[in-house]
Amino acid sequence: MRGWEFDRAVPERGYAWWYVDALSDDGAHGITIIAFIGTVFSPWYALARRGGGGDPHNHCCLNVALYGKPRRWAMTDRRRGALARGPDFLQIGPSRLDWDGQTLVIRINERTAPIPSALTGEVRVTPRVLSNRVFTLDSHGRHHWFPIAARSRVEVALDSPDLRWSGAAYFDSNWGAAPLEQDFREWDWCRAPMQDATAILYNPERRDGSHQNIAVRVTDDGAVEDIPVPPPAQLPRTLWRIRRPTRSEDGTARVVRTLEDTPFYSRSEIRTKLLGQEATAVHESLDLDRFAHPSMYAMLPWKVPRTLK
Repeated sequence: MRGWEFDRAVPERGYAWWYVDALSDDGAHGITIIAFIGTVFSPWYALARRGGGGDPHNHCCLNVALYGKPRRWAMTDRRRGALARGPDFLQIGPSRLDWDGQTLVIRINERTAPIPSALTGEVRVTPRVLSNRVFTLDSHGRHHWFPIAARSRVEVALDSPDLRWSGAAYFDSNWGAAPLEQDFREWDWCRAPMQDATAILYNPERRDGSHQNIAVRVTDDGAVEDIPVPPPAQLPRTLWRIRRPTRSEDGTARVVRTLEDTPFYSRSEIRTKLLGQEATAVHESLDLDRFAHPSMYAMLPWKVPRTLK
């Protein structure tokens, strides 16, 4: 299975996304990039699905978030005419992802929100090796997660803002045949890179009340191996009162900095203990009951504008 699969079929009301995150070697900067077909956190796509429809190809975007100084955010929901793709490339408006056989090259040409400014430049993600294990996240087989290259390096070379750095990176993909909020209440996820392996935890709470606890170690040969699920560890809630559950081998973890704090989603840099080591991890927590609340349709367009054509 090709990890990137930019020509993957995306059904009505479904989605596919390709996710990259990275922290700089000096700890000063971070970046998250998500290419969406069926922008799952778009109020425009959510409204389109309310009547039972929703064409994912008519809601695509490249979400880019910069952390540290400067901070930037771009997430423009674009229409079907902005999308072009093939086995090894994905074009969304003026931005593009290409897999050249060894490196994922992301050429960014976006406008930030809510205050418009240019966000342009190139990000290169080079995996040490590609993995081939796919996980099903729900009991109906509608949602899937693929940790394509958990152990990667990134080179960030932005023109606007002027920014250059490198660091450890992570690359995965999710896809599904139904809205997230239909099948999940919430989830938390984290990935912790270490010298010889990367630990990943993924804990979905399904809409039917069941839970899944994924705990794996990814090694430099691409193997994705199950590890014992660590005990729960509680992190403080965000300013928006989003829970941040996680797991740690000693039952404790702490927040280093909150990268993203929204009414339904948080992204954080945390310290935890996994694979017998103290580690810095990127952590996410998602509350889909919050996302499905009608108030989100009024709040989100400020950060997720939509093009007219």
